[in-house]
Amino acid sequence: MQEKVLMKGNEAIAEAAILAGCRHYFGYPITPQTEVAAYMAKKMPKIGGTFLQAESEIAAINMVYGVASTGKLCMTSSSSPGISLKCEGISYLAGADLPALILNVQRGGPGLGGIQPSQADYFLATRGPGHGDFHVLVLAPASVQEMADLTGKAFELAQKYRMPAMLLADGTMGQMMEPVALPDAKEPEAAAPAWAVRGTEGKREHNIINSLELSPAVLEQKNIERFERYAKIEQDEVMWEEFMMDDAEICVVSCGITARVSRNAIVEARKQGIKVGMIRPITLWPFPKKPLIAAAEKVKSFLCVELNMGQMKEDVELAIRCKKPVDLCYRVGGMIPSPDEVLAKIQKANEEGG
Repeated sequence: MQEKVLMKGNEAIAEAAILAGCRHYFGYPITPQTEVAAYMAKKMPKIGGTFLQAESEIAAINMVYGVASTGKLCMTSSSSPGISLKCEGISYLAGADLPALILNVQRGGPGLGGIQPSQADYFLATRGPGHGDFHVLVLAPASVQEMADLTGKAFELAQKYRMPAMLLADGTMGQMMEPVALPDAKEPEAAAPAWAVRGTEGKREHNIINSLELSPAVLEQKNIERFERYAKIEQDEVMWEEFMMDDAEICVVSCGITARVSRNAIVEARKQGIKVGMIRPITLWPFPKKPLIAAAEKVKSFLCVELNMGQMKEDVELAIRCKKPVDLCYRVGGMIPSPDEVLAKIQKANEEGG
């Protein structure tokens, strides 16, 4: 790790991607993630990398598809409407079993919505962003430090499991500045993975990268094998953080900026004698079901704090099989709940649970 420097979240992601060995970035400007592209535009030419502002989001994701097929680290970034345009290409990446990093710094919606922070793309990310039956890895940072750390982790997991990874941040995370210790630099891998297309030199059979399969039986088997890989990911790669959960009777579930707001509310609630804690999902897919199931055995209720109309709340209810009530504290349209708003919901849950 390097000494801490003050960086904006978007810039921390860009620098962390470079330090992870990424030398290929394709994107298109859209608020609130444009700083990622601007940073890459300045930095990539100086280190022998490729920065290309594509003519559209659709073009950018297909450029990622091309470079990913060579086994090299590559990424794109956008915000909610732009991610919608990239979804077809993300599905192609998944169907061809290609690793790549997609950054979504979410803004309010639907439609063009607004440029303020949101978590309304939770369903889009966790249910498979595109057509077909697939998943992408989804990681949700809650600090500028995690923006950097999880960028490297996303690349690592994408390469390990040959699948796209999405870093799902919100506008606040992208725009805020905090001290961050950047990871040590890694050199890009010179050797090509066995599956990559980099030329055969007449020494092996051709590799074919394609998401089209006209045989129903073969396509079925490919999907089954892919979901066997997903099952291993759900077993081995789930990430979460627990806060004050040892004796908690109320469990807050939140990620990103709302988890930070919730943390302040929980500290204040504890001062008032309310036994409340938090489980913060770091991987949204795979979702941390096991710690939630364990929490459902001892807490009286759950409270989801989100910047949407309750999308993660559904995953919590599914994880705990509705064993305990799950309430919701939300703001939308670019609004963020205050610690006092979250505290009021915790107090209400405490009164109803008592």
